[in-house]
Amino acid sequence: MAGVTWLERVLNTVADRGREILGLGEDAAREPLPELCRRLVAGRGEATNIALAREILRRFDALDAAGRTDFLLALADHFGPDSAAIRDAAAAFDSARPETLVRLLEATEPPRQELFRRLNMAPHGTAGLVAMRTELLDRLADHPQLSSVDADFRHLLASWFNRGFLRLQRIDWHSPAAVLEKIMRYESVHPIAGWGDLQRRLAADRRCFGFFHPALPEEPLIFVEVALTGESASEIATLIDPATPVADPDAADTAVFYSINNALVGLRGISFGNFLLKQVLGELAAELPQLKQFVTLSPLPRFAAGLQALFAGEIADWPLLRVDAMLGDHQAALADASGEAAPSAAVRQLLAQGRIDDPALAGPLARLALLYIAALRRGPGVCCDRVAAFHLANGAILERINVAADRSDKGLAQSHGVMINYRYDPDQVVANHEAFVQDARIVMSRTLRREYDKHIVGKH
Repeated sequence: MAGVTWLERVLNTVADRGREILGLGEDAAREPLPELCRRLVAGRGEATNIALAREILRRFDALDAAGRTDFLLALADHFGPDSAAIRDAAAAFDSARPETLVRLLEATEPPRQELFRRLNMAPHGTAGLVAMRTELLDRLADHPQLSSVDADFRHLLASWFNRGFLRLQRIDWHSPAAVLEKIMRYESVHPIAGWGDLQRRLAADRRCFGFFHPALPEEPLIFVEVALTGESASEIATLIDPATPVADPDAADTAVFYSINNALVGLRGISFGNFLLKQVLGELAAELPQLKQFVTLSPLPRFAAGLQALFAGEIADWPLLRVDAMLGDHQAALADASGEAAPSAAVRQLLAQGRIDDPALAGPLARLALLYIAALRRGPGVCCDRVAAFHLANGAILERINVAADRSDKGLAQSHGVMINYRYDPDQVVANHEAFVQDARIVMSRTLRREYDKHIVGKH
């Protein structure tokens, strides 16, 4: 930390000297921000460039919402590649002359990328650019022309936040207060109620790991929370209840990954989760060699929306008649519980009444969750649910579906209380990953495979 502070002091001193050379006083403050950006891209002096970069980020931060929108649109409109230069370079391209390829690559690179690289020279430049992308993402739906700017951000951020620059760090009760405060702020899967709640989540039978970047030393980019238990967890309440007694971690044989959080919105789409999980698996196995299984207790955040679309007849491959046939063996129990003859109508009524503990609902709801994960698609070979897709693409096994596992308001609204156990078998993750990404094949436990083949695929 001391080295970083020293470096920041040096950069600010250089920037202050550059500011004097440039004459960036109150009169210059009226110079349009895009013009300062052009000066930065064209500049050659290191001190003046650092001063300009710091000034641009400061002024952007001081803009109101409309001003930030105008600036981002200016980046899209005036800092893109020169189409005429691209055409000329493409026409001159000759595979026998490598220099023509170099000219073509130079012509296709937008000046925005060089602008972002130079802005990154400023003190706290990386944090400023991540914050700028956060602003851009908020506006992308209303201003689709900003997608080209976002592509440049993603290209550079993927390089700057390459796995080689990240360090895995265990977070415990003795970690810096600034880091602990951010864990509480960024935890979005199962919110932390306060310091007492956080302390329980960092107790002896719990683990928390995060990825950190040298440019953002107190910002956990992504972090995972783990419970060390004697069995695979089937509901979340006991894992996050501050009153749950602390168990002996040396007696645990199971590591339950129950919360994974991407902390910074500005890094959305820059994936670290697969690296984080793989490294944490290794860390836990080395620390606690008695652990025999590694599972998740994961949310199914779009399941309620998926069921709504299914029951509304919006999924062409699964009309209601087919859904009712799939649930046919539960028809009598569902009809007794709801008074509805059609299974799909009965499930919809029981869910609307919040009766997630009704025994008649458990089997049908679990089967519908299996259908949602394994058979419904939002693209070729892609799961409807992004959490499911993440774990399956990382080589996990679809192990168990848990009904009434999350009774929080959020859990009931998003997934009708359903949660999933994905299991990571270190000997199978590579083969499972290949099966999913190459063939869209989901590896399941034997119980779920029998259920899927008999009732969803229709094999007997």
